[in-house]
Amino acid sequence: MKYKDYYEILGVARDAGTDDIKRAYRKLARKFHPDVSKEKNAEERFKEVGEAYETLKDPEKRAAYDRLGRHAPGEDIQPPPDWGGFGAGGPQGPFGSGARSFEDIDLSDLFASFGAGRSGGRGTGPVPGRDIEAHVVIPFDKAFHGGELELESSEVQLGDDGTMRRVPRRIRVRLPSGVTDGQVLRVPGKGGKGRGGPNGDLYLDIRVEPHPVYRADGLDLTMDLPLAPWEAVLGTSIEVPTPAGRVTLKVRPGTTAGQKLRLSGRGLKRPDGTAGDLYAVIEIVVPAHADDREKALYRQLAEASSFAPRASLAQEGT
Repeated sequence: MKYKDYYEILGVARDAGTDDIKRAYRKLARKFHPDVSKEKNAEERFKEVGEAYETLKDPEKRAAYDRLGRHAPGEDIQPPPDWGGFGAGGPQGPFGSGARSFEDIDLSDLFASFGAGRSGGRGTGPVPGRDIEAHVVIPFDKAFHGGELELESSEVQLGDDGTMRRVPRRIRVRLPSGVTDGQVLRVPGKGGKGRGGPNGDLYLDIRVEPHPVYRADGLDLTMDLPLAPWEAVLGTSIEVPTPAGRVTLKVRPGTTAGQKLRLSGRGLKRPDGTAGDLYAVIEIVVPAHADDREKALYRQLAEASSFAPRASLAQEGT
């Protein structure tokens, strides 16, 4: 059996606390998620990070892993016959009466079956299902409005014949409105299947896809709002898009570039009524091409205006 340094994979110290392990896992899982990562070997690294976290987040599995000692990654190791309280080849082994030797199994398989193998083989009582954490990427519209999400996954289960097998699963969950990037949603009973005990929970670590118009910061949204020079000077009323529909926004005379106009309650909204705001950030844009008449009017304005846009720089450098 090849040794894997789970602490090194997550980039944490061997005495790291549970919260530190969880933070490291979420950071790396987000970095290497195959749906969004451009890193080389992202899918392989994502699975490796998940495998390390599944072992180190569980106190019992972590303690058993630590008892293996420290070895070089990839080094062949042979746990003692009674390691973890069960033998590798007997009927109480983690892989049943037809178990493979330790040389034939992967370290991740061993820890995936750690709890189920002991409890299921000895019949000591109900075994609750394990909690599952999944990283999902959702479009902005589903984060704003909510909706149904269908996930496909698989889990290792101990069969009635004592052998381990991977079982495919399709899970449907209902997302609430107002889901934010980085939020973790708990779905009770949708985790691993229990054996006589309750099912585990499913934890969804949400990543929201970027939107071409809106930028999210928690529940607040920001968008750029281009204005022509005359609209900024004279003021105007314009129709602007929001995720919930178009609204009319009043622009006061003398509005400047970079100014934020606030649309209260037009951000992301949660089911309990908590809502963020939508901020329109002003951009002053000019025509890329002007015809002769437009140029003549701009010259007249330049001659008539007393506006000095660089007055604050007049004394600099003298």
